[in-house]
Amino acid sequence: MIDHRIVRALHVERLRKGDMGADLDASHAIFQTSTLDALLDGAYDGDVTFAELSERGDTGLGTLDALDGEMIALGGEFFQARANGSVRRIAPTERTPFAVVARFEPDVHATLAGPLEHAALLGAIDALVEDREVCYALRIDGRFEAVRARSVPAQKTPYPPLAEVIAHQQEFELGELTGSIVGFRFPDYTQGLNVSGYHLHVISDARDAGGHLLDCRLLGGTLALDHSSDLHMELPVGVNVAEADTSERKRAAIERLEGET
Repeated sequence: MIDHRIVRALHVERLRKGDMGADLDASHAIFQTSTLDALLDGAYDGDVTFAELSERGDTGLGTLDALDGEMIALGGEFFQARANGSVRRIAPTERTPFAVVARFEPDVHATLAGPLEHAALLGAIDALVEDREVCYALRIDGRFEAVRARSVPAQKTPYPPLAEVIAHQQEFELGELTGSIVGFRFPDYTQGLNVSGYHLHVISDARDAGGHLLDCRLLGGTLALDHSSDLHMELPVGVNVAEADTSERKRAAIERLEGET
């Protein structure tokens, strides 16, 4: 069973591999392959190609086969941020075990006057979120005085749990940067399906640096928000949507994943 608020607010549609080609209404919708819980348990084998993913969305984030780095999708282009923070373009034939994308159609636009520390930046976004029961895709374009990010190297089978991988993650300072933050704000009750709260990746305008965003100081930029009440999920074989786990134990595990503790 899944949390009744997900059913009411998100209209979750569970898909199998054979449904990937279905003509789904993607206006203000989010597409996700697999679940965060599956990733936490070490399900790192890629199931969906980036060619297939591109048919579902042009903006978002995720990872790559064998959990090889961080994925950033921006304007229909897909990039890998390697463990050292360098970036390369992802080929359409490559695969992902976990990704979240949207056909970005923002309905909220705002100017962000800096300087804003990371917490203040999230607070500025929160102030523009009208309905905390639905998901938001977001994009920030701006100038950053400092950016701290991380990524992880490819794993070998038998895959270790994600907590072990993150314990050895590579963190790096990207310094001054002009670029974009992309990601999502998920409601608290989706914990386990995805990261509750903010899940953000960053990439430079030069497309040569990026990763999973840990901290930043924004000097100024623009924000675009796209709300969604529809979540289409492609579930690999053996992965199911379980009842949402909102326990403090799970929250702590996800916070460690996000670099918040």
